[in-house]
Amino acid sequence: MKVAIGADHGGFKLKAEINGLLKELGIDYTDFGTYSSDSIDYPDVAIPVAEAVANGEFDRGILICGTGIGIGIAANKVKGIRAALVHDTFSAKATRQHNNSNILTMGERVIGPGLALDIAKIWLETEFEGGRHENRVCKISDYEVK
Repeated sequence: MKVAIGADHGGFKLKAEINGLLKELGIDYTDFGTYSSDSIDYPDVAIPVAEAVANGEFDRGILICGTGIGIGIAANKVKGIRAALVHDTFSAKATRQHNNSNILTMGERVIGPGLALDIAKIWLETEFEGGRHENRVCKISDYEVK
């Protein structure tokens, strides 16, 4: 699996924690920035990560900002992206099993690193169930502006 990861200044510290987890799990990843706590605009990171996932360069992406909201809204503007804001382990598993989410978003100002690491690990290790969920995910893709 190849993962694209990125954050704005509000998610910079948590991104470093998640990078450590990816290394520990032996997952190939590319860090799209930001590389400091200096203020940046979250779309400047979200869009390149989302495009890289959408075009198949990466299997999945992880995006972090202060709340996980703005960065997820930006990512979801890219055709083919199903970015899910997750702040609990149940949702991390469900969004992979039922929604086939391909980008995980989290908020550094909302959850601590311990929970964020648990969420990321569960999300990375959970597969899409397909079956009855496949039709629902296809309806989302069919609705996207071509």
